[in-house]
Amino acid sequence: MKLKKQLYKILLIPIAALLMEGCKIGKQYTRPQIDLPSTLDSTSVDTVSIGDYPWEQLYTDTILQQLIQKTLNHNKDMLIAAAKVKELAAMKRIDFANLFPQIGARGYAEQEAENYGGNHYSPDDQYDLKLTATWEIDLWGNLRWSKDKSMAEFIGSIENQRALKMSLVAQVAQSYFELVALDNELSIVKKTVDARRESLHLARIRYEGGLTSETAFRQAQVELARTATLVPDLEKKITLKQNEIAFLAGEYPHDIKRTVLPEDVIHAASLPVGLPSSLLERRPDVRQAEQAVIAANAAVGVAFTNLFPRLSLTASYGLESEELSDFFKSPHYLLAGTILQPLFAMGKNRAILKARKAACEQAAYAYEKAVLNAFKDAYNAIAEYNKVKEIYETRLRLEQSSKITLDLAQLQYINGVIGYMDLLDAQRGYLDAQIGLSNAVRDKQITMVNLYKALGGGWQ
Repeated sequence: MKLKKQLYKILLIPIAALLMEGCKIGKQYTRPQIDLPSTLDSTSVDTVSIGDYPWEQLYTDTILQQLIQKTLNHNKDMLIAAAKVKELAAMKRIDFANLFPQIGARGYAEQEAENYGGNHYSPDDQYDLKLTATWEIDLWGNLRWSKDKSMAEFIGSIENQRALKMSLVAQVAQSYFELVALDNELSIVKKTVDARRESLHLARIRYEGGLTSETAFRQAQVELARTATLVPDLEKKITLKQNEIAFLAGEYPHDIKRTVLPEDVIHAASLPVGLPSSLLERRPDVRQAEQAVIAANAAVGVAFTNLFPRLSLTASYGLESEELSDFFKSPHYLLAGTILQPLFAMGKNRAILKARKAACEQAAYAYEKAVLNAFKDAYNAIAEYNKVKEIYETRLRLEQSSKITLDLAQLQYINGVIGYMDLLDAQRGYLDAQIGLSNAVRDKQITMVNLYKALGGGWQ
């Protein structure tokens, strides 16, 4: 009967403390108020967005798909982000476990003898076997604020991983399209070098035949050499771009398999971009910034509750005896409560609270900046998307006109109607027009990449 009463006493204090544990003081988190634009694009008010499409549906090139998947699996930053998620998941578990009693077992045996003065030998042995429990009662919500903080940091790490994935998908796609465009530009330059050699051969014949001056012949040599210098420069850029893609994929430098640049890239007639509010939900970098505000607000709660007393309970129950023979006949129990109240620390705790509030204010401004940056990215990408088709069409007309002009100039030069400098101008104009058209096709591809990223696509 006496043993039952002792057990009731042991259980009574934690139960009473649990009933008291309902107060969580401090300011609860509310999302910063931000006035959003009514639409993202004046031509579209649909809730559907291309940001909702999986990246496999947007990038249909199977080689590019393999590169992106390889990057997502082996990129070192992605692996670091995944490990960070695991770390913060464990930290979250620690703060959650602190809400509950910590139970353990203690076994202790000691043999000691005392002999003061040489004539009073006496044994002082000790044998313990106890079940122990410690519990900090969360009177003001200190531990719950800590749990909220670690939870926000954990979710923020997941959002960071998603933002990194979104960025890597865009980065690999853009680098791939740039590599393909460099291949095409190199092909254009090599064909131009061949044409320059033919022009030099023709200029030599005309010069040796006395039809033109030596100046035209020498100018043809200069133009061939100038065009030929473009080849190693482009080859260097191609090698560097391949190395960049290999690095993103977590591999050593090697040749990257790729397709050829298409003649044109067809964009959809309508541009589904979605609503402004949905942009905040799709962009993981914005959600990560909001989780940082939540974590900073919880840190304020921790600092605020540290100004108040903290109650810790300690209980133990078991056996304790100085004689091993009486060990199982010697029950023991202990109940203890400790209240810690900060009294004087030269204003340290209040300074910590002020610092946490300032940090929370910074996080709120960082969140607002992330929102502004998201809308800036979206508006810029939409503007580029709306104009890139027009740019391509003007460069296409320029390339076609330059080709016709070059054909006429070559015919007139052979017939002696115009001089070599006029032919040279036509050749230069056609080369520039070809490269400009190639870059316009590349820009149409990259514009879609930027728009897709700006709208939060690529991490699903």
